[in-house]
Amino acid sequence: MRGIYLKLFVPETLRHHGSLLYEWILKQAEAIGIPGGSAVRALAGFGRNGRLHEQHFFELAGELPIIMEFFATDEAINRLLALLAAENHALFYIKFHAEAAIVGE
Repeated sequence: MRGIYLKLFVPETLRHHGSLLYEWILKQAEAIGIPGGSAVRALAGFGRNGRLHEQHFFELAGELPIIMEFFATDEAINRLLALLAAENHALFYIKFHAEAAIVGE
């Protein structure tokens, strides 16, 4: 299957409509018809400001991103991005054409 791979970087503590933003995005992606998505917490990273963020053992509320990944049709991915833009979320993302398959089929 050919489609679009989308990777979003979402601040882990950012909330939207009473939920963590990444949880809200997963629910919206499912409602749009995107067949699956993942959200994982980064261990360390830096962004535009060049400041290193790292996970610490006793840290209660971190500043690390949640990395979200989706693979779907161009139409579905564009609907998700349009929804995020309409909700005034300025999130960095990477989007490119990709191919997906199951090995052995």
